[in-house]
Amino acid sequence: MTSGPHFPYLRQSLRHFWPAALGAAPVLAAIAACLLSGMEPRNLDAITLAQTRAGADLAELPGRAGDAPLLNGAPLLPMDEARARNAAVPFYAGRIEPAARFRFTGSPVDLSRAVECLALAAMAEAGPSDPGQRAVIQVVLNRVRHPAFAKTVCGVVFEGAERRTGCQFTFTCDGSLERRYSDPAWIAARARAVEALNGAVYAPVGNATHYHTDWVFPWWSPKLVKLARVETHLFLRWPGYWGSKAAGNLPYRGGEPDIRPLLAGPDPLATDAALPQPDLPADTPAVTGGQVQMRDASGRANFVVIDAASSAEDAAAIARKLCKPDATCRVLGWGTRADVPAAFPLPPSARASLQFSFTRDPSGREIALYDCERFPGLPRESCIPKAR
Repeated sequence: MTSGPHFPYLRQSLRHFWPAALGAAPVLAAIAACLLSGMEPRNLDAITLAQTRAGADLAELPGRAGDAPLLNGAPLLPMDEARARNAAVPFYAGRIEPAARFRFTGSPVDLSRAVECLALAAMAEAGPSDPGQRAVIQVVLNRVRHPAFAKTVCGVVFEGAERRTGCQFTFTCDGSLERRYSDPAWIAARARAVEALNGAVYAPVGNATHYHTDWVFPWWSPKLVKLARVETHLFLRWPGYWGSKAAGNLPYRGGEPDIRPLLAGPDPLATDAALPQPDLPADTPAVTGGQVQMRDASGRANFVVIDAASSAEDAAAIARKLCKPDATCRVLGWGTRADVPAAFPLPPSARASLQFSFTRDPSGREIALYDCERFPGLPRESCIPKAR
């Protein structure tokens, strides 16, 4: 087994290495789209036209990488209702074809980095579960080979953590990067990662590119094809061509980013002094129980200070006041002005002191997480994970 750098705990903000999530579909996918639609790409013009159409099709997909809210977390929708809605969506009745074996063609350095990112995602998203970790790893590798997502393993795992409106994997933006994992946990997760990078396939989830827990009901979930359940997670793919095995066949090219300097050591941007904040847009709503410190021009990203006397319900009310009902929106809250960062990505000090995280998607679905020491009495699923 090739072992990468050992990260007993992860504290550093993620910067400087975010690959583009979306863009024009590659020529390979364009040609496949042509063939499936009956077109015959005899020349470059035909291929370019197919690329343009394929890119437009990608932009219309629900639950894209570029605008997806958190894939996991505690919703304000009651868990029983979310579970009932999930249960009402039938599983795919056809044969679930296993994903193709992953063909790793990168360098030894790429392998080391990919193993670390896969192992981290597996532990953070599935805990110690063997099938749970293998299912998460399979989804990550399915995404690496799909035109709609980043083209490296680490790029997929951390996709969206720097984005104002949300992240693909909750643990990269909800404070969970402060978690500590034991040496045996790392060894077991790395072993599963190495097996998958060497071609092992977790067949039950097929070509799934999405998943969520059964106690949340993302707006995009019923628009996708529900393939399988692994413990408390439901696994899904897009309908039609973009959910097919043919769509997810882009070759892996390596180029994994070096995350060692980003995930260890002191943050050079961290400071005990309050960072300067940009002026608020003129249309920033007035809120009760807190103060808005940062709001981008679109209103989709907001930093607030929550008054000491405010409750969890007050924090949620602030977020709803700031978020438009028909757009993705994110509100993050802290207890003091000095804790509020100037912008995304959040430095480690801001992640550690975060008291409230709220995301709303275009359908109105809401996900809220709280510092349960600051807001006691909430169910465990509503708590921002703390270092352990």
